[in-house]
Amino acid sequence: MSNNNALEVAAVRLNHVALVCADLEACEAFYVGVLGLAVVWRPDPDNVYLSSGSDNLALHRGAPQPGGALDHIGFAVASAGDVDVWHERLRAARVRITAAPRTHRDGSRSLYCQDPGGTLVQLIFLPPQALKPVSG
Repeated sequence: MSNNNALEVAAVRLNHVALVCADLEACEAFYVGVLGLAVVWRPDPDNVYLSSGSDNLALHRGAPQPGGALDHIGFAVASAGDVDVWHERLRAARVRITAAPRTHRDGSRSLYCQDPGGTLVQLIFLPPQALKPVSG
């Protein structure tokens, strides 16, 4: 991002994702009890903030709007095999799997499921080659 009239700035990184949840308690139970995130702040009964230590997810009680722009939330796992382990754990927890584990062209491996509010959640392993910047 370099030109004579622009200041050089560091690349941005994802800070948080916020979801509106009709059933806040069920969504919190999914992200904490199934995926293992921790509650880091609960300012009131209608809002809870979660983290795995390297990300932030905000859950807000309310009625989700149809046609929202969010496609999915992605959580990284440490290995391709972890995707399969998570698949079994999610199935045991009776979480709706929308796409079974599969390996992608770049060597990444992922699955998709839905949280209790219907938000699509991806669990993905990203190998080193998938994390290299695209040149050109």
